[in-house]
Amino acid sequence: MRIEDFDYELPKELIAQTPEQQRDHCRLMVLNREHGTILHQHFYDILEHLKPTDCLVLNDSRVIPARLFGQKEGTGAHVEFLLSKRIEGDVWETLVRPGRRLKPGDSVSFGEGGLRAEILDYSEGGTRKVRFRYDGIFMERLEELGKMPLPPYIERESTDEDRDMYQTVYSRVDGSVAAPTAGLHFTEELLRKAQEKGVKLAYVTLHVGIGTFRPVKCENIEEHQMHFEEYFVDEDTASVINETIRAGGRIVSVGTTSTRTLESAAFYDEACGRYLVKAGHGSTGIFIYPGYEYKIVDALITNFHLPKSTLIMLVSALYDREKILEAYREAVEKQYRFFSYGDAMLIE
Repeated sequence: MRIEDFDYELPKELIAQTPEQQRDHCRLMVLNREHGTILHQHFYDILEHLKPTDCLVLNDSRVIPARLFGQKEGTGAHVEFLLSKRIEGDVWETLVRPGRRLKPGDSVSFGEGGLRAEILDYSEGGTRKVRFRYDGIFMERLEELGKMPLPPYIERESTDEDRDMYQTVYSRVDGSVAAPTAGLHFTEELLRKAQEKGVKLAYVTLHVGIGTFRPVKCENIEEHQMHFEEYFVDEDTASVINETIRAGGRIVSVGTTSTRTLESAAFYDEACGRYLVKAGHGSTGIFIYPGYEYKIVDALITNFHLPKSTLIMLVSALYDREKILEAYREAVEKQYRFFSYGDAMLIE
């Protein structure tokens, strides 16, 4: 398939720059695959589409304030760090700007020197391998000095509001540099009401890296190489998901990161003749595009994604590509808000 097959026209003014003040008051487009219909609602109406036999799977990764601004020791030159992922201990893969100023052996100081970084080596994609040295606890220094890493299409500096709103209400495991944005629309009350209805909640963890914003550069999408991300599925989560599958219930995935986790953890169980989910840690570079047959996910809650992105390809694999593009054109026509702080879509 060609990259142009996943393109659409998006007016810049529809790219959401700020969050909805009430998380669940954003708009919701519902695509019903059985009837081929499109319904326009609000996110708090999601409960109408969840069944007591469903299992809602959410990614509980927490966004860290991964943007740091410091000075190169010796010259005082201003530099910016964007932490990508922890390699081990205090060593991180980091995107640095301007890159030409920082070479192996250089050091950078942040704040009053309570956090310092030494450039160890070059890494893939222009990143650097960096070792941090600090007083006290690393995450406390990061919370004190770092800023939330808003996506490049949000053309403003992050604020204190983003520390709350660019985070799901159920986030608990530090590690992402981008939010699993489909989950931003849920409130604690909405999740409670879902449980009261009988819907099971299951949490997986996948830490989102900067690779999620890297464009597809191949004309033939099959040639694209995905970035790898670490995920974790605990025993209780796997048990809840697998019980739902065995009972004939739906697995409703919240976001593309939960989807990639579930499909990566899938294995075929001979005893029940179905695909189930295996507990444990893993590293996934799964690339889902039309032609892929979903093994675990039955329905998907997601945001509206960038043209020509791997995320719109993943969504198109769950439904018909032309139907997805038709829905996107309708969303543009009806002035939906797009991307991370934008509106939501349910494919049921």
